[in-house]
Amino acid sequence: MSNVDAAALTAQLIQCPSITPEEGGALTLLEAQLSAAGFTCTRVDRNGISNLFARWGDKAHAKTFGFNGHTDVVPLGDESAWSMPPFGAEVKDGVMYGRGATDMKSGVAAFVAAAIDHVQTSPPEGAIVLAITGDEEAEALDGTLALLDYMAEAGEQMAVCLVGEPTCPNEMGEMMKIGRRGSINTWFTFTGVQGHAAYPHRAKNPLPAMAQLMAQLSAHELDTGTAHFDPSTLAVVTMDTGNPATNVIPAECRATVNIRFNDAHSGASLTDWLKAQADAVAAQTGIEIDMKVKISGESFITPPGALSDLVANAVEAETGRRPELSTSGGTSDARFVQHHCPVVEFGLVGKTMHQVDECVDVAQIHQLKAIYARILRDYFA
Repeated sequence: MSNVDAAALTAQLIQCPSITPEEGGALTLLEAQLSAAGFTCTRVDRNGISNLFARWGDKAHAKTFGFNGHTDVVPLGDESAWSMPPFGAEVKDGVMYGRGATDMKSGVAAFVAAAIDHVQTSPPEGAIVLAITGDEEAEALDGTLALLDYMAEAGEQMAVCLVGEPTCPNEMGEMMKIGRRGSINTWFTFTGVQGHAAYPHRAKNPLPAMAQLMAQLSAHELDTGTAHFDPSTLAVVTMDTGNPATNVIPAECRATVNIRFNDAHSGASLTDWLKAQADAVAAQTGIEIDMKVKISGESFITPPGALSDLVANAVEAETGRRPELSTSGGTSDARFVQHHCPVVEFGLVGKTMHQVDECVDVAQIHQLKAIYARILRDYFA
């Protein structure tokens, strides 16, 4: 009888130095494990990014459970600040340390272990698909998107999908995600005329225009929240002149704004609003204002129902907690999967993700595998 050790697999994955865009051996390891268990594996590499598609069962089967996750990790930061080797996967007092321990090699390992056990002990009437990317922590242009493009070309289809990102703020089982806010970044460039600070009438200072526009945007209430979302937020994240001199009025300055938005808006509607605000300040001040916009993802919601109940019931059975259905946090690759099939997210406690000394309670890895195993059993029952 199969019984894959999810904690041991997590350790093996942590020991693969897979800082985006490096594969680091992580997907090679998973491909070997899954292939040996009877999964058909395909590498879907694109533009230097490594991705893995794995399927057990007939691809034409309508009852196909999908899992999406990533093995790439963020950079270490100040490596000397780590008290444990960042790729060592060392365990101290029941806690495993290493980059990716929480986000999200433990989640990938837990699902892989649960899926292998399930197909070997209780072969389902249906199929299981794993879409694992090496490009979630960076631009995400050639990761899950490449996998979804491959699936469309190959006639592969998930009926539902679970993303294994860490979703619990403090306690195992307290939260799952049924949607995500959208995200839009806007870079403003303000152009005037350089001059001597003692003769401001001979210059055209772009700084007051920047300050005025940033103050207006910051003071504006985008909305008060919607049925499943908190209020949208706007943050001015940088204002720069690059001017070291005290006697020079600069010709140019820049500012950047990030908006996390709910389903009361779209990326296009917010772009139009930002443009109108900038144009008004430009007309008032005579300063040229250019803007560049990048929409990282639109907001989306998977309405509460069969899929969220399936996951919530399994979480409650294994942890004793009924998870809150949330749309909080940043973006994830669920924003891409939602165009393919219904998707929800559930994973570990995420308190240490991206931090120095990132770590995971080993007991929680085993608990997460048990939750994923119950989800599979209940889905195929």
